[in-house]
Amino acid sequence: MSNSKLKQKRSKKIKEFDELTITDDFMFGAVMSDPKRCKPLLEYILGIKIIKIEYAEKQKVIDLEYRAKGVRLDLHIVDDKGVVYNVEIQTSSDDNLPKRIRYYHDVLDLNLLKKSADYETLPKCYVIFICTFDFFEKSRYMYTFKRQCQEDASVYLNDEAITIVLNTQGTIGDIDDELRNALRYMAGQTPTGKYAIDLDKAVKEVKESDEWRAGYMNYTVKLRDHERAAQKLGNLEDKVSTIRNGKGKGSDAFLMSALGIDRDMFIEISDMIDNYPDWTDEDIAADIIGE
Repeated sequence: MSNSKLKQKRSKKIKEFDELTITDDFMFGAVMSDPKRCKPLLEYILGIKIIKIEYAEKQKVIDLEYRAKGVRLDLHIVDDKGVVYNVEIQTSSDDNLPKRIRYYHDVLDLNLLKKSADYETLPKCYVIFICTFDFFEKSRYMYTFKRQCQEDASVYLNDEAITIVLNTQGTIGDIDDELRNALRYMAGQTPTGKYAIDLDKAVKEVKESDEWRAGYMNYTVKLRDHERAAQKLGNLEDKVSTIRNGKGKGSDAFLMSALGIDRDMFIEISDMIDNYPDWTDEDIAADIIGE
């Protein structure tokens, strides 16, 4: 199954604003846009005291192109020591989670290099995923990853790129009580503990805000635009695949009629298949739509 078909298959019903919970991207981004809620979360996760945090960029919707990884709210944070954090809530479990994490690290580094163009200045960075499922199936609250030598476990690469995956379904591990209560709240339990209760209060405040409500309307418009673009890409990708498989095996006129395309489109697709043999069906479809 093609990537675009997978995206179409996994598209979820867009919730009404009043139905949102802390584990929805928009609500999580809204709540965590307040340093009073975001800074304690980082402190509980890392077990350190942070003096202050700043948002490298204001909350914004990014990745809106039809070939992008999806519409999401970017939570890009820098603390008083220059450490960079990217935090996301993740509710859809699939085999691509490790590659998604790798993508996030790559995007962070590229954005940071744009400012200095010197890899030696890259700061310590954390990619933190809060998952509502246990991807690694070890029942741990927290999984921390650093690059380690396979031949000698005492040797680390020390590139200061760290990944933390939190599991709201966890039962094992020594973590801060406030963090444990917050994870349980994110798993749908009644909030207990000062921080989880404060998160629940923040969710209610967002829902009472006309500004956030209007922001969500704009967000859902972009989501629907993204889904329509992905659908358009998928439809054209299917046509490219059919032409590729049918070339030289029958009547071109029959293919054009079956696919509902004119001769100009048929010739354009056929020529691209011939001229760019290394391109995938999705590459060709995206290039045509981009024109």
